Amino acid sequence: MLKERCDKLMAALAEQGIDGALITSRTNIRYFSDFTSDEAVLVITSDRRFLLTDFRYTIQAKELSAPDFEIVETSRAIATDEISETLALTGMKKCAFEDGYLTVRAFNNYKDLPVELVPMTPVIDRIRLVKNGFEVECLQKAQSIADAAFAELVTKVHAGMTEKEVANELDHLLRVHGAEENSFDTIVGSGPNGALCHATPGARRLAEGDLVVIDFGCKYKGYCSDMTRTVAIGQPCDELVKIYNIVRKAQQAALDALRPNMSARELDAVARDVITEEGYGPCFGHSLGHGFGLDIHEAPYASTRSADTLVPGSTITVEPGIYVEGLGGVRIEDDCVLTEDGFIDLAHTTKDLIII
Repeated sequence: MLKERCDKLMAALAEQGIDGALITSRTNIRYFSDFTSDEAVLVITSDRRFLLTDFRYTIQAKELSAPDFEIVETSRAIATDEISETLALTGMKKCAFEDGYLTVRAFNNYKDLPVELVPMTPVIDRIRLVKNGFEVECLQKAQSIADAAFAELVTKVHAGMTEKEVANELDHLLRVHGAEENSFDTIVGSGPNGALCHATPGARRLAEGDLVVIDFGCKYKGYCSDMTRTVAIGQPCDELVKIYNIVRKAQQAALDALRPNMSARELDAVARDVITEEGYGPCFGHSLGHGFGLDIHEAPYASTRSADTLVPGSTITVEPGIYVEGLGGVRIEDDCVLTEDGFIDLAHTTKDLIII
């Protein structure tokens, strides 16, 4: 599998007249080599692949990445001259690098490498666009863990809890059900805080009539889930119920329209048009969705400006929302994987309004 991924990368770079790649981001190091630390550098060409790391990680590197990669033990900081020596072994002239992930200091160091560095972050990242069967299984497992944790959470949430207490309980339940870690910091926004799209859980206590936006995810074998549900503490007011129903309608319309090889911008428009027609267009200020995998945000992106296409094997979240300052917010989000003739919705948690 690793050789296939590296071969796919080299085929894409060869089209640009590039001889090889220098991989430095943690996500792509893992994707191309299975190595799970960012204390490494990969050098990849069409016929040789090197993993540079220091003594602390060489045993791990041999277990995870050999024989697909030649393991090179380096100093702890992986000096530029050590990278240069490895590059010299390849005869590389033009080298792709991940400009989107380098610090200015690192780039200044790399400028002295004996190759022509060519910025290629989008080309490198898009090798991960189409997920294989193993990746889909990991994504489904991560989502199943999230579903199970949320089902247990709603039996424990009650008026008087703080947003932080809800987030802490959910994070604990994710691990109880098998998560390695969160895929991002859990979002809990109650009452008027629900109008904050990415609310940081705080000391506000859940009160009768609140809607509570809960956005969370976890990792399984490095792969991310991402789900949002909005629940009610007691009976919410009529306007909040109306908003909830509009968001539910918009999400269902997008799911009904979702199909392989459609424009991601078109998908965004389906949900956005529903919300706009109901008079809440200005209250839906973010994009409809994004891809997910080893990173929580990956290509493709479903937005008003997206040029992406939702090809079979790609992933996309479908997460419309309405946010009304001073009143509250609603977001409903599912993880989807495109197939040759449709899509798989990985989430199984109900989207009916749960009243606690």
